[in-house]
Amino acid sequence: MKDNKKIKYLCISILSVLAVIVIWYICIDVVHMKPETVFPGPVKVFRSFIDKLSSKAPDGATLQAHLWSSIKVALLGYALGAVIGVPLGIAMAWNKWVDRFVRPLFDLIRPIPGLAWIPMFILLFGIGITSKALVIFLGALIACIVNSYTGIRQTKETHLWVGDVFGATGSQKLFRIAIPTALPMIFTGLRVALGTSWTALVAAELLASTKGLGYMIQQARAISRPDIIIVGMLAIGAVGAVFDALLHLVEVKVAKGMNVK
Repeated sequence: MKDNKKIKYLCISILSVLAVIVIWYICIDVVHMKPETVFPGPVKVFRSFIDKLSSKAPDGATLQAHLWSSIKVALLGYALGAVIGVPLGIAMAWNKWVDRFVRPLFDLIRPIPGLAWIPMFILLFGIGITSKALVIFLGALIACIVNSYTGIRQTKETHLWVGDVFGATGSQKLFRIAIPTALPMIFTGLRVALGTSWTALVAAELLASTKGLGYMIQQARAISRPDIIIVGMLAIGAVGAVFDALLHLVEVKVAKGMNVK
């Protein structure tokens, strides 16, 4: 029964994508609502995608090279943000002294958008991988802290009281009650952080970079190549969707391992 629902959902998802492509094709290639020099149709975008797999024009690298450059930076900043953000959010929610110590600094940094950090990081570290990774790190860190903190705080007092009745220690209540309960929120934070990482990366590459999907889009904009711009946008969306699906699989595996329903 579940397999049938998954197949049905997959078919609906594929049909929705195909419907958008068909409407796009009709509007541009059949009705000609916009000239292809302004907004290209799916056929031209697909051809540009195939060409970009082997051609370095007009930005000096193939699509794969730009893609790998972006993924490498995004995963580095995201991994650092997750490794630090999740434990820190849990610690802030679980220990009031950690919360009092960290919260003032966190409340100061949280409202600052990632783009605001880019000029400072460029001055400090140049336009290399370090400055971009730090921008992504801050975005991922905030999302992970907020969701991990919220998840632990939502642990029901009744469950903790049951732990006290059975003589559970503080660490046992944390790892066997609070964290399993907060797991959905923690993974929500990881998924939000993943999206934030891609957004911050592309923004950083648009402003200061020599390679990457954001750089490719910026160069295409400068020479009026909307087909390459759309190729870059679709590549960002496709990679983000793949990473989100992989993270969902990890969430399912971890939840099963911790017996969380």
